[in-house]
Amino acid sequence: MDQIGDIYEKLDGIISKEEFTRKVEEKVEQMSGLCDTKTAAMLVAHDLGASDTEKKEIHKISDITPNSGNVKIIAKVMSVFPAREFNRNDGTTGRVANVIAADETGSIRLTLWDEKADIVKNENIEIGKNYQIAGYVKEGYSGIEVNIGNNGVLCETDEKVDARIDSKKIEDVKDGMGDINLRARIIDISEIRTFKRKDGGEGKVANLLIGDETGKIRLTLWDDMAELSKELQLDDSVEIVNGYSRENNFTQQVEMQVGNRSTIRKIDADVAFKENFTPISDIVPGESYSITGQVSGLGEIREFNRDDGSVNMVSNIYVSDDTGRIRVALWGDHALLVDQLDIDMSLEIIDAYSKSGFNDEIELSAGNRTRIMVS
Repeated sequence: MDQIGDIYEKLDGIISKEEFTRKVEEKVEQMSGLCDTKTAAMLVAHDLGASDTEKKEIHKISDITPNSGNVKIIAKVMSVFPAREFNRNDGTTGRVANVIAADETGSIRLTLWDEKADIVKNENIEIGKNYQIAGYVKEGYSGIEVNIGNNGVLCETDEKVDARIDSKKIEDVKDGMGDINLRARIIDISEIRTFKRKDGGEGKVANLLIGDETGKIRLTLWDDMAELSKELQLDDSVEIVNGYSRENNFTQQVEMQVGNRSTIRKIDADVAFKENFTPISDIVPGESYSITGQVSGLGEIREFNRDDGSVNMVSNIYVSDDTGRIRVALWGDHALLVDQLDIDMSLEIIDAYSKSGFNDEIELSAGNRTRIMVS
């Protein structure tokens, strides 16, 4: 309990140390493990009307550290996440919600508790508006965050805020990164799929392919976020806040994920993207490529049985450009294209996977993640 000594000193005789410690222990128990001892001590101090007189000045977000204690900031709300309820150990129901706010120096997560979480639940907080915020700082799940309890402050203000969220480029996204913010253009949208979870519940997932001037990356939207894909269209520009990345075990490519602690929204900005086409002669096995060229050979559709008993299709074509010629295997619905193609037709094949084929010749495999445009 030594870590709460500095917090207790600010109470200035309002309560005995023993009583304060008891209340902190009760608060930890009440919050069902959702806050640590230091956070619980700050909550109790707020409940008792304690003020941090040394911290009255307005803080800039970039100056906030895990040891900042109580802070006051003026910031613009950039993202709002749904409020959720949880059961406390004493049988009561608590509420918590998260908000991303930003000023001209950076952005930070706000965690709203109980009555303050109801502001989100009742839709009384608006993206793009400026707010006066007072709360206490702690190290949270995704880094530093400002906690706002019932005695904290979250109220709209007329003060001007030039908000800035640090944004990455797609080429900077590496495996295992969190808290990723970026702007991109939508290149492709998949249908929402449902799946069974290990606990028997049903989950939802959708995929987007997004790009900027530095490259492109697959974005996976989970559960409630997957529904947002219905509101998006090709060539929309979007902003992703607090995404995370991981390597796909099958393709070994880094992908981005958007879950219930992330958000994605359409923006008016025009994000540039241009597909990068690789000359056929530069293709090596084990990578994903996009090529453009002319049809120089056509095969027939062949059906085969999968291991699960279902029937699939495959056909083969050859594509040539100024540097060479390559065989392309068209799988599933792509196989039907062979009946629509003629020699010398121009086409673009986007995101086909390269491998060594017959006689160790390099070939491309066009599966369900491949897009093919015929002109």
